Amino acid sequence: MGDMENWPEIEKAATEKRRELVLQGPTVDTRISSEGALTSTIYSLKLLNYLEISQCPSLTEIHEGIKHLTNLQSLILCRNKLSAIPTVIGSLKLLKVLDVSVNNLKVLPQEIAELRDLNTLNVSCNSLEVLPEGLSQCTKLSTINISKNHLIGFPADFYSESLDLLSNLVASDNRIEELAADVNNLSALKVLDLSNNKLTEIPSNLGDCPKLKEINFKGNKLNDKRLEKMVNGCQTKSILDYLRAGGRGKGKGKQGEDGNDADGGRNADKRKRQKRKEKVVDEEDEVEDLNKMVVKILHVTDASTALTVSVSAEVKDVRPYLVCCVVTGMNLKPGNALKRFLMAQTKLHDDICGKRTIATIATHDMQLLKAPLVYGVKPPTQLKVVPLGRKEMTAVDLMRHLQLEADDLRKQRKRQNVSGLHKYLQLLKGKEFYPCLVDADGHVISFPPITNSDKTKIKKTTKELFLEVTSAASLQTCKDVMDALIVKMAELNKFTLEHQEEAGSGDEGDGPSEPATETSETSSQLVIQQVRTVDQDGNLKVVYPSKTDLCNDIGNLTIMW
Repeated sequence: MGDMENWPEIEKAATEKRRELVLQGPTVDTRISSEGALTSTIYSLKLLNYLEISQCPSLTEIHEGIKHLTNLQSLILCRNKLSAIPTVIGSLKLLKVLDVSVNNLKVLPQEIAELRDLNTLNVSCNSLEVLPEGLSQCTKLSTINISKNHLIGFPADFYSESLDLLSNLVASDNRIEELAADVNNLSALKVLDLSNNKLTEIPSNLGDCPKLKEINFKGNKLNDKRLEKMVNGCQTKSILDYLRAGGRGKGKGKQGEDGNDADGGRNADKRKRQKRKEKVVDEEDEVEDLNKMVVKILHVTDASTALTVSVSAEVKDVRPYLVCCVVTGMNLKPGNALKRFLMAQTKLHDDICGKRTIATIATHDMQLLKAPLVYGVKPPTQLKVVPLGRKEMTAVDLMRHLQLEADDLRKQRKRQNVSGLHKYLQLLKGKEFYPCLVDADGHVISFPPITNSDKTKIKKTTKELFLEVTSAASLQTCKDVMDALIVKMAELNKFTLEHQEEAGSGDEGDGPSEPATETSETSSQLVIQQVRTVDQDGNLKVVYPSKTDLCNDIGNLTIMW
């Protein structure tokens, strides 16, 4: 087998004629580092339709031999240090998913435009300054993530009617200066995220995208300050209505060819435009008032009352980064408030947390756990937890059950590729110890990134939440995710208050229905209590939130210290 002796995964894939291969993490990275490159034997696995090589900082290039893997449908090369993608990528004609996020790419090969079956392209978290021309030829594209690069705009042919399946476009945290007026050619667009760019205008034609449900333009300094306030309030429907009206009441009233009002309708059109203007302005003012009223976050900064989590030295080699905080004021009782919160957490897991491979969120009912807390490690056979919706079992048994469930699900759906569940299970593969958060009674309340304990599960009646975010990537990753979670909680609280849902009208089944009372349930203010993370000697590691957290330019977020 030659080089395959050092690569048992490749040897096994060749022997068993496997169609998928996942190589990730420190063990693989060490081999790549010692050999100076990824072994070329991998390019002999011509049956592969799913290949993932991730979390390997020593991987700086992919050899042109990848052109031989012509059956590939999914190529995942995320979280490495790739500086280039070979031009032969265009040979992979069956490729549907290409993920090269979190690398060191400064340019993408023009040949990506030859991937006519491509439906998902993720190049986020690189250093791209331009996108290749010709992406409009990839007519099956449905999801594009180009966030966190150095892009200043889109290629001229990007706004093409041929991209009539493109439904998700995430381009946040770039330097994009303009969104072209013909953006309405992207007729299938449902989600558009251009937050934290350098836009000064939003074209009114965006209002003509018929399926648009979610837009985000936060962090752009728009010339239209009324529109900027609406944008910071995440009021998608209001923003689209405002754009359809032309902005600041400059409606698209019918006009004659000479630019004047059509004959016979001048005064009527003028009155219609005036009414439209008044409606838009009133609506915008209402949005501003609502934002001022509901999205306020109070930070409690008295260190003497701050909760403390002790972190053991052993987690350094497993899952070293942790931030926590305590939140009160989150109203989960009315209607579907709890369900919406859980769905929002799932969406954060799928998006910013990379399906839990980058970071993991856990939420607990503070009243059901006993401080102080310790974040440490246990051998898999000794880590006992009560997973959500299950009976107590060891981590070994839980991992085995989850792997079987994931395999069964994949077979039911007749998929060859690795499922999302498989992906985060891989993070603990081969680990001698597993991370866990333990309370003062010795109960494991969290086993990241797998599950948190059913014993501390939040319910409709939960009034005080303990939040934790863990990651193997970086401390800043944890903080970014926690920031996003708190902002989402504030927005959900605002939504609940605005819609005045009747308490208990949902189907979560946590007790009899009760009318909302004039207490904190009719207020949307969140109180965030700091949690201090210390080492075993009591030295401060991190406190969240600190003065540098939650400081993004979010216009509707008022921080009270």
